[in-house]
Amino acid sequence: RRARPATCAGGPPAAAPAEKGEPRDPVEQARNICLRLLTGTPRTRKQLADALRKREIPDEAAEEVLARFEDVGLIDDAAFAGAWVESRHHGRGLARRALVRELRTKGVDSAVIDEAVGQLDPDQEEETARELVARKLRSTRGLDRDKRLRRLAGMLARKGYGEGMALRVVRQALEEEGEDTEGLDEPF
Repeated sequence: RRARPATCAGGPPAAAPAEKGEPRDPVEQARNICLRLLTGTPRTRKQLADALRKREIPDEAAEEVLARFEDVGLIDDAAFAGAWVESRHHGRGLARRALVRELRTKGVDSAVIDEAVGQLDPDQEEETARELVARKLRSTRGLDRDKRLRRLAGMLARKGYGEGMALRVVRQALEEEGEDTEGLDEPF
């Protein structure tokens, strides 16, 4: 048999705030929420502020915790943006434009975004586009040239590559395969 929790004058069981899950102090609540969110993955200041607002933490308590976390280095939007660019470019092949868009949605400041995407070498970006096209090229064999062009260039466009670079990279890949690329210089 289980022991029943003690009750106060016939009321519900008495429990300390820590036993109920969340402390009553809003600063302590905000600190716990931020630490929990930062445990899984790095987050931007805006992402944490949004989470605190969603959980109805008072603005003063949220600001106090966010400022303290920035002071001790637990929140660093510049480091977040740099790691994001590195990871998403090399892992998913995203170009500058797509990376800028993603970082904006995460609430990163424009100057920080510019610095983070500035670390991408244009030659490396083009090389990544070539690798993406080379992987996708095999699955388009047997299709007519224009359909291949649309599929390959469309894939690059979805990843944030500009029309000029996409067309140039796809045209070169098709030429290397022996495909006739006459007339592919116009924008699609």
